[in-house]
Amino acid sequence: MLRRSKVLALILLAFASFPLTTSGQTVTDTRLHTAAASNDAAAITKLLAQGARIDARDSDGRTALLVATHDNNVDAAKTLIEAGADVNAKDNMNDSAYLYAGARGHREILKMTLAHGADLKSTNRYGGTALIPASERGHVDTVRTLIEAGVDVDHVNNLGWTALLEAIILSDGGPRHQLVVQLLLKAGANANLADKDGVTPLQHARNRGYTEIEKILVTAKAR
Repeated sequence: MLRRSKVLALILLAFASFPLTTSGQTVTDTRLHTAAASNDAAAITKLLAQGARIDARDSDGRTALLVATHDNNVDAAKTLIEAGADVNAKDNMNDSAYLYAGARGHREILKMTLAHGADLKSTNRYGGTALIPASERGHVDTVRTLIEAGVDVDHVNNLGWTALLEAIILSDGGPRHQLVVQLLLKAGANANLADKDGVTPLQHARNRGYTEIEKILVTAKAR
């Protein structure tokens, strides 16, 4: 019985010596994540100097940079990005610092990711670029920033929706979304690109009673 207990203990010890993994990435020391969540740039700098892995993952597959981005912790994000953090590293939800900053309108962090190699073609779990959720949520300045960066305005996600369609279907039709629609059309978005059911942006706007957006689309020769 004693021998069996010793064998079991050795097996458990051996198992503990192997790091956990998530999404193919090793889950290691998360002190850097804690510092990022606290927006503690000094602690981040110290940990990196001590050899902390800048793109180490937590149990959700998030890097410290993505943790900082979730809380819009600009100082922490800046420190990590300038130290070489991967702005395109995705977590288990298929979010990256770039994609999340764009979707949530965290424009200062977004601009830093764009300046450090953000992949404009990368997509979230719905198959959408950063521009699509930014348009849906009415983040006017973020939409402008992403358009200027060169994100495809007519990209279609897994739901069959473009940024223009989401700015109508998932919006309240108010002033912010009216501006988003104008920005997208000015950038060359196809005003007649329909959804999977063949319903066009103009038809969606009319069905929802969004008269101001309807006027904007009609001016853009939408059908």
